[in-house]
Amino acid sequence: MDQAVGLRKKENNEIQTGSAVSTAISALQKPVRVIAVSSGKGGVGKSNVVINLSVALDRLGHRALIMDADLGLANIDVLLGLTPKYNMSHVLSGQKRLDEVLVDGPGRLKIMPASSGVQELTRLTDEQKLLFLELLDGLETDIDVLLIDTGAGISDTVLYFNLAAHERIIVVTPEPTSLTDAYALIKVLYSKHGERHFRILINLAANESMGKSIFAKLSKVADHFLDGLSLDYLGTIPHDTSVTKSVLQQRALLEAFPGAPASKAFMQIAKTIWRTRPDVNQGTIQFFWKRLLNV
Repeated sequence: MDQAVGLRKKENNEIQTGSAVSTAISALQKPVRVIAVSSGKGGVGKSNVVINLSVALDRLGHRALIMDADLGLANIDVLLGLTPKYNMSHVLSGQKRLDEVLVDGPGRLKIMPASSGVQELTRLTDEQKLLFLELLDGLETDIDVLLIDTGAGISDTVLYFNLAAHERIIVVTPEPTSLTDAYALIKVLYSKHGERHFRILINLAANESMGKSIFAKLSKVADHFLDGLSLDYLGTIPHDTSVTKSVLQQRALLEAFPGAPASKAFMQIAKTIWRTRPDVNQGTIQFFWKRLLNV
């Protein structure tokens, strides 16, 4: 009798294991790139960068999902004139599935609204993590790339999302404080957490030449003090009055002014992002969340 029970348990375990393997294989067949977009200081146009890069990627045929993780100044929804009914706190409390809190943006863009509840991800118990991962099974959105709009600075939450992502983009402007604060963020991620690869996007520069000059300054300091660090120049978004106009209209720049110089720059940078892929093993969006919860 006991032997029969034991055999049935063994068979059930084998079935569950086989199912888990099949799920894992299926996940690897639909890779999702996860990119954290950060800055050393606020006011550099980071959220605008995230929105327009996402729209540009969508226009190139790559479906994007934005996660608004800027807990202090969450404004993706404001910039796009959206009024989400639910947010991440409803997922963490078990009231909603992840796909139920997503809102539609321009084109096929999906947005995951922020809430102070996202901060709780850093303090979840093992039981809460398991519950949260179960809720993720309801997410069926077919996306190619997840862009995380993190906060500015070097808070635990900013570091948390940067460590979980496959790629890191740091937004820098010509302001000296933006440059020094960006270096501080890179230094913490490098010296304390071993991250060595960063892509630098220059925003609000007068022209491409100025953008490359700013990158050269940052790269020179990093090369001198942080041995083995890899900084890649991603591109420059020029200072463009159309950006301010699009913000006032609460529309993505690429939708409001597709022919503007900044719009053309966003399209070019999106092409560069997709052309150069990181050497990482990627999985589904659920795979990313499992990685995030284990950081």
